[in-house]
Amino acid sequence: MKKLIFTGLLFLCVQLNAQVLPLRQQATVIDEVLSDRLNNLLPLLMEKNGIDMWVLITREYNEDPIVKTMLPATWISARRRTILVFYYNPQTKTYKKLAVARYSVGNEIKAAWDMKAHPDQWDALTAIVTQYQPKKIGINTSTDFGHADGLDHTEYETFKQKIPASYQSKLVSSEPLAVAWLETRTEREMQFYPQLIKMSKDIIAKGFSSKVITPGITTTEDLVWWYRQEIIKRGFTTWFHPSVEIQRNDSVAFDHLTAFTSKGYNGKDIIMQGDLLHVDFGITYLRLNTDIQEHAYVLKPNETNAPLYLQKALETGNRLQDILTSQFQENKTGNQILASALAQAKKENINATIYTHPIGFHGHAAGPAIGMWDMQEGVPGTGDFPMHLKTAYSIELNAAVEIKEWKKTIRIMLEQDGYFDENGFRYIGGRQTKLHLVGK
Repeated sequence: MKKLIFTGLLFLCVQLNAQVLPLRQQATVIDEVLSDRLNNLLPLLMEKNGIDMWVLITREYNEDPIVKTMLPATWISARRRTILVFYYNPQTKTYKKLAVARYSVGNEIKAAWDMKAHPDQWDALTAIVTQYQPKKIGINTSTDFGHADGLDHTEYETFKQKIPASYQSKLVSSEPLAVAWLETRTEREMQFYPQLIKMSKDIIAKGFSSKVITPGITTTEDLVWWYRQEIIKRGFTTWFHPSVEIQRNDSVAFDHLTAFTSKGYNGKDIIMQGDLLHVDFGITYLRLNTDIQEHAYVLKPNETNAPLYLQKALETGNRLQDILTSQFQENKTGNQILASALAQAKKENINATIYTHPIGFHGHAAGPAIGMWDMQEGVPGTGDFPMHLKTAYSIELNAAVEIKEWKKTIRIMLEQDGYFDENGFRYIGGRQTKLHLVGK
């Protein structure tokens, strides 16, 4: 495994108050991080998961989700049929990164298809398999994780037909290795993940201000599209369309279905003084994602802060966050964490709903699901997956709080991104403990 020397671009970026890197420099960082992952992380994961050969087969415009995380920054998609082969022998420390393709895949994965010796691409792949004689050949098939199920039917059937019969029994699902590749955050990635969180929160804060909101005029839909435009303006992309909801002193009751399909108040409600606002927001930058939900209060005349009952409601939401993250433990499954957290919340008379998920290369990423809003008894499959170190999560949940002054129950819906390692859990960029104030 080779050691890498990184440029100072990222340090410069942080020093310049979290400025977005130009595309060319973004590509440099992406490729450096990828090189680190391929050379230093992947062999360790292959050894840990007992797979000595990993074969990834994909075609242009039908990319395997994992292959997309392995392409260099200048590759927007795979080319024709792209086959990647990783081989690692822990005894001899032999490590090979091969592309059974017409081209090398960036600087790290060299082309290994001798078209004169093997005009057929599948014969070239078979030659590599027989040369290294792997004990287990991991392929991307998975019942529980769509991220790890990227080998399509046609390629799977063709591979099985072409590979020697003696190796067909060695084909195994790469699911544990595939999920580990996706969920593990490297030291380098965790150097700049806080920057993504900061920039996300900066955009949220600006949207939740008088710079953007004029009570009595601005609608929730106006604010949603302002967020979407601001993401593009600052040089990011997003993995989902933002949403903005209102809870206020009226007779409308909270409903999970409308809240999670962004139909509450039909998306066109006018923001008024005295409203409790909620945003669900995330960006994509340097191949990582954020997912954040926060609240704001629109001040009434002569108010300098949100009403105490709303401040207390937010404190209840923060307490629920603490209850959940205190249950994080290596090798504990998502369903075990969920059950323990809900039991503790019940003891403290907190009406809780927990739907926390991994985050990283994908917004809803691979790893243990800790509840879903409509599955509070546990999530089959992904909820049975164990928690590992060096993984990141969106701590997503809500607490139902009775507001006597409004004669109704509201939901404090929070989501903050955090990281779990041998030192325990920590929020990557802090969390919301005070409401944003519009009009202050």
